[in-house]
Amino acid sequence: MSWERVRLAEIVSLKTGKLDSNAAIMDGEYPFFTCSQQTLRINEPAFDTEAVLLGGNNAAGIFPLKYYKGQFNAYQRTYVIEPLDPGVLNIRFLFYALRPALSHFQSASIGAATQYLTKGILDNFRVPIPSIAKQDHIVSILSPYDDLIENNLRRIELLEQTAHLLYKEWFVRLRFPGHEHTRINNGVPEEWDECRIRDFGKVVTGKTPSTKDSDNYGGEILFIKTPDMRGNVFVTETETRLTEKGANTQPGKFIPTNSVLVSCIGTVGVVSLTSARSQFNQQINAVVPFEDAYRYYCFFAFGDLKESMEAIGGGATMGNVNKDKFENLKVLRPSMPLLRDFHEFCNPLFQQIQMLSIQNQGLRAARDLLLPRLMGGEIVV
Repeated sequence: MSWERVRLAEIVSLKTGKLDSNAAIMDGEYPFFTCSQQTLRINEPAFDTEAVLLGGNNAAGIFPLKYYKGQFNAYQRTYVIEPLDPGVLNIRFLFYALRPALSHFQSASIGAATQYLTKGILDNFRVPIPSIAKQDHIVSILSPYDDLIENNLRRIELLEQTAHLLYKEWFVRLRFPGHEHTRINNGVPEEWDECRIRDFGKVVTGKTPSTKDSDNYGGEILFIKTPDMRGNVFVTETETRLTEKGANTQPGKFIPTNSVLVSCIGTVGVVSLTSARSQFNQQINAVVPFEDAYRYYCFFAFGDLKESMEAIGGGATMGNVNKDKFENLKVLRPSMPLLRDFHEFCNPLFQQIQMLSIQNQGLRAARDLLLPRLMGGEIVV
């Protein structure tokens, strides 16, 4: 089977957003698409359409590709791609057709420190376009996977919000059980103490096995980098994996499930939990909690340190917080009974988050197995 390959400029319109990425708002009403893999939020929409969103710049040339229908806003370097004629192009089909092209875009992009996708590169890129009936049928096969993934992501967001709201109520607003009868000294409840990150657990700084030996890579062991953490409560999949040989070149860098990861170089203050025994690179510090009851408190409390980390690390985009600075950051430690109660409340929520994250990993794998077979004609449509 051979489908006609058509220049993008002949079948789509390419627009960009107008905002800087710092226009994002934590709990905004609408999606805000930037050049990050994570979709941010904003309160003012600029588009109300069905479109493919493609990031136009990225330091590593890994451009985010997304589909959305509804009201949203976009960063000034994010392309908003719409069909010129919906009777010729199903825009969701284009989303699937462009997924295999991301590696091409990475190699075709221009720039040094930051890679750019120009409009000219996109205009002249050719995509295979079958009849609209075949496009619709392919979408009907693939879209249920993405719909389930999106539904799971919404459930994950709600579960995390539920735990975060209790964290803020108890540990930020100080309206914890029994607060009415608790003495406050200099803003700190009695039986709480100000300690340092190192008092919550063993701090481990990551390291990268030699990339000169290809046998170190391509195995089953998760090797976590900051992009793998973004937008993920649990890291269940990574772009890079290590072999046993590669991981065993640095056995002291293994960390167990439910360790707390914090990015400390580049974009600092991204926080995630490990879903399996893992290793990670030197841009990340991990805290292996001394007590289970510390786990979810640390997850949220370390996230609150982002501004402090940017201040001591030299900035928001290229920060550098070394291990000594990181493990000496001050954090309030509530009483153990309160931490145990918080852990008991959060544990079933986080277990559901982990289960849904693993389920999404399986859905993505199944979808990505089908995608090239459908596009290559191995499955007749």
